[in-house]
Amino acid sequence: MNVLAQWYYSIHNVFFSCSKYLSGLAPLALRLYLVPVFWMAGTQKIAGMESTIQWFGNPDWGLGLPYPSLMAHLAAYTEAIGALMLLIGLATRWISIPLMVTMLVAIFAVHWDHGWAAIADSSAEDVAVRLGAAKDILREHGNYAWLTEKGNFVILNNGIEFGVTYLLMLFSLLFTGGGRFTSVDYFLSRLWPKKS
Repeated sequence: MNVLAQWYYSIHNVFFSCSKYLSGLAPLALRLYLVPVFWMAGTQKIAGMESTIQWFGNPDWGLGLPYPSLMAHLAAYTEAIGALMLLIGLATRWISIPLMVTMLVAIFAVHWDHGWAAIADSSAEDVAVRLGAAKDILREHGNYAWLTEKGNFVILNNGIEFGVTYLLMLFSLLFTGGGRFTSVDYFLSRLWPKKS
């Protein structure tokens, strides 16, 4: 058993000592995945700021948040500017914090009441009945082949699944930073190393 353990650790040490030079790839992948998510969310809010403010503030059909104008502007610009900062890996740990706050607000104010799943389970009877009815209507009154050419129809459940996923990705970036060799943060730390 001791020989097997030594063999395992010798391979483990060689492989993972070499992989440290590639350690920036994982944070880079997370950052690049999150960039379009936050860019689209932020720029859409900015483009329709009046509607965004109304949605943030209205308790009947919106979120009913206090200070809707302030909250809408903070959310929109945090997401848009945060996307740009994630893209280049600038102040990655710092921008992860307000982006995590926007995700927590989205999870609890928008998605929480809808459960976990982002897409409704099409095998659930009540969902299957509705999907079937929608498909029947589209087959009868529309060009169903064209409508489904790019994918199947689904019912959006709008649960917390995506919000939690993005939150966890940001949480990881909070601890890893922008990534070795792949972020502005890394090169700034080489230019101005911290003093002991």
